[in-house]
Amino acid sequence: MASQRKNSKDSSALQPASRDLDFADNDLTAILFGELNKNLQTLEQCCGVTVHVRGNGARITGLGHEVELAAELLEQFYGLIRKGLKLFSSDFAFGLRVLESNPQARLDKIFLDKVFITTQNRIISPKTGNQKNYIDAIRNNDIAFGIGPAGTGKTYLAVAMAVSALTNNKVRTIILTRPAVEAGEKLGFLPGDLAQKVNPYLRPLYDALSDMLGPEKSAALIEQGIIEIAPLAFMRGRTLSNAFIILDEAQNTTREQMKMFLTRIGFDSQAVITGDITQVDLPVPRMSGLLEARNILQSLEGIAFCPFTQADVVRHPLVQKIITAYERKQEEDEIPARPRPSSAGKTTQPT
Repeated sequence: MASQRKNSKDSSALQPASRDLDFADNDLTAILFGELNKNLQTLEQCCGVTVHVRGNGARITGLGHEVELAAELLEQFYGLIRKGLKLFSSDFAFGLRVLESNPQARLDKIFLDKVFITTQNRIISPKTGNQKNYIDAIRNNDIAFGIGPAGTGKTYLAVAMAVSALTNNKVRTIILTRPAVEAGEKLGFLPGDLAQKVNPYLRPLYDALSDMLGPEKSAALIEQGIIEIAPLAFMRGRTLSNAFIILDEAQNTTREQMKMFLTRIGFDSQAVITGDITQVDLPVPRMSGLLEARNILQSLEGIAFCPFTQADVVRHPLVQKIITAYERKQEEDEIPARPRPSSAGKTTQPT
């Protein structure tokens, strides 16, 4: 009997359906729909539905499940706009991913979590459930690891949390570091002293700071030593107290480097370690320090590990598809070939 009800529910989700929505406030509805209904066009592309506007209302048509998702998105975003959310078209794609993974999710718990407000009054906030978990883990633990593919906001959100801690006088300094490891190509003859040679490796961290604080203010804080951006090798022998420390590209640390970094952390300090274990640029024989840390530190209190997936990618939509394609290919390569039977009935290994 239960299976019959389930089958009936599943079949109704695949049947054509429609849903009418009405919104009371003209101004909020205009924001929700977007200029020239641009947001609704994005909603149609994301959910596979058709939306017809009727004054302050909209009729959504499509398959039952998709109609319900689109309606839930519009209703929740309308409530978020009422609470002050500045809505972007891309938020519909992010919100859809959240509701697809958890239909009971409340988007306000994610989108209204203000991590930092930039000098251009742009609010930095999580866009996915895993990003929200990551932010909460940084708030509630002395050491947090963010591990996942490129474009999931691991480094950017960590820098935002660091800048927020500094501006709220929770720490005195921010230290941003990453190992200087070549990503396949050889760059050994770069001009300049050691600091100038490694500077290109640290460019993503400079870019994130500039985006949040503005180029002038970020440069001034770096000049004063309040924000330090340095290669990981410069951390050896130091004790980093009253600081927010971020180790980026940690998949390219060796075991020794990871242990060295983790043991630099002093009193009143917090550390965030980010990396993508699918993009290890170390020589093949050397095991990534990030992989080892994940294996041996999972059970320690005060340390959190936050996984990200391709569903958390917040870059161009094609980036998510590219990551998915590579992951699929990697899985195919890891599947061993099946032994084939010989003519005599014995099993032989593939050549």
